[in-house]
Amino acid sequence: MSSPTANIFKKSVSYSDFRSDLLHPAKRDLIVLQNEDAIIRSIKNILLTNKYERPFRPDFGANLSALLFENISAFTELEIKKTITSAINNYEPRANIISVIVSAAPDINAYSATIVFSVINKIDPITFNVILNRVR
Repeated sequence: MSSPTANIFKKSVSYSDFRSDLLHPAKRDLIVLQNEDAIIRSIKNILLTNKYERPFRPDFGANLSALLFENISAFTELEIKKTITSAINNYEPRANIISVIVSAAPDINAYSATIVFSVINKIDPITFNVILNRVR
């Protein structure tokens, strides 16, 4: 008799998503992102979306642009970190957050966020970096 935890790792789950530009320029075929790439793209979309930007989902998004116009300080870094963690936990169920590191880049009026997460039912951590800057 096998244990319930052994069955979790036997089942292979594949995640996929379409790229935002949809068509490959030469092949004129749909471009599909697989597994970790699909989740990274989804997290970036969540972080770069503001509240009330998506029709019928006014609460969707991290709403980070409100924090990017604040003075650069340790308090703002902490608030961005909390907002990123909360948004990913709320809107991306495929990712388990391991750590979020936010650091200010005052020379370019931006913040750098390094996000480390693992995919559900996988052990290997995935790290990616996103630059958050204000757009006017």
